[in-house]
Amino acid sequence: MNHRIEKDSLGEIRVPAGAYYGATTARSLASFPIGHDRFPRSFIRSLGCVKAACAQTHGALGTLEQDIADLIVKASREVIEGVLDAHFPLVVWQTGSGTHTNMNANEVIANRANELAGQPLGSYSPIHPNDHVNLGQSSNDVMPTAMHVAAVEELENALLPALGELRDALHQKSVEWKDQLKLGRTHLMDAVPLTAGQEVSGYVNQLDAARRRIERAIEELREVPLGGTAIGTGLNAPPGFAEAAIKRLARLTKRKFVPAQNRFAAQRAHDAVVSTSAALRGLAVSLTTIANDIRLLASGPRAGLGELKLPANEPGSSIMPGKVNPTQAEALTMVCAQVIGCDAAIALGGLSGHLQMNAYKPLLVHNVLYAIDLLAGAMRSFASRCVAGMTLSTETASRNVERSLMLATALTSRLGYDRTAEIAKKAANDGISLKEAAVSLGYLKAEEFDALVKPAEMAGDHGRPSGD
Repeated sequence: MNHRIEKDSLGEIRVPAGAYYGATTARSLASFPIGHDRFPRSFIRSLGCVKAACAQTHGALGTLEQDIADLIVKASREVIEGVLDAHFPLVVWQTGSGTHTNMNANEVIANRANELAGQPLGSYSPIHPNDHVNLGQSSNDVMPTAMHVAAVEELENALLPALGELRDALHQKSVEWKDQLKLGRTHLMDAVPLTAGQEVSGYVNQLDAARRRIERAIEELREVPLGGTAIGTGLNAPPGFAEAAIKRLARLTKRKFVPAQNRFAAQRAHDAVVSTSAALRGLAVSLTTIANDIRLLASGPRAGLGELKLPANEPGSSIMPGKVNPTQAEALTMVCAQVIGCDAAIALGGLSGHLQMNAYKPLLVHNVLYAIDLLAGAMRSFASRCVAGMTLSTETASRNVERSLMLATALTSRLGYDRTAEIAKKAANDGISLKEAAVSLGYLKAEEFDALVKPAEMAGDHGRPSGD
């Protein structure tokens, strides 16, 4: 037979014969044929960590027989390692508590543990998914705890290192270009000079600030509600279970996790996830401004600004030979748009909880982990395939400074705003230099103009990197 019959509180249901999941998972598969989004490996891993920590705690407290606890831990470790990923088939779009996914984990771990004990799949003896694997737990505390664990691990393992790579790549350019004068622009129009290093230092500082916001969000995520069970009271969890299980969870993940200051708050709302998403949205906004600047400065090469040259990673056009496009900037900004959309969904999910439980947990899990994964990949690609290889067109940058009418700003302290504006307008209308205009109007001698208009001094020292 290619299936087995299992029973639950609703009756009998068919389950594939070789599946480690059971009746609840099978019913969810039948009830929610919605889309193709599934929980990522990082979240399945975190569920395994929670289940292992709980089983270890019950064994230590004596609320589970030690041999039962050990079997659950062994099966949970296989979930952690990804050995059983094929047996987590549920889509994100299911019950808002995530109960089906919690039960998916309970069933897989119970069946695998029983198999290790020499029993057939579906026997649930000696280990039952509810009575043993889920002992002292509820979907309402397991799911948010696993959500926090996965988010912290992915932020620390993937996103922050990728952010560091991009930040360092930009910092290297700011040091390399620290003395190269170029023209500043406001309103997309010519402004006063700065150095290319100063310009890029602004990008570096944006990423440093984004990192600090993410690190603050991580500290919020370290509080987990495990042990709160159904509504935060801890009903059916043995005394001392929450604190002990969270300590074991911290040891297992090698990360700091602590009990939530108030489990009612942590289970009825997911404000820490909302804050994390806000920090990711802020990073996405910063990245968009950086990527847009870079592709604008690289526009051309002959009819645009042309101050930057980007690596030619692939042909840019199917019809125009030799065309190279800023594709890494395009990919990054598309990712940022998607992340901002994820944040909108997370905000709606966060504000839509009622009373003692938020029923948008799967949506929150899916979107925050999806956003982290997208940003990490996009930043790493942008750093290595765009920033690392981009070069400055020093000739174009210098020529733009020399031709700029906004150098006239240096004259205002001597001539005042109105006379200086007259010089700039005459230079623009007559197609002559600022110096020629100032001399022809009789406001300055040539040597006086040269003494006042010194582009390098106009740029000042603020933001100029001194080194690594």
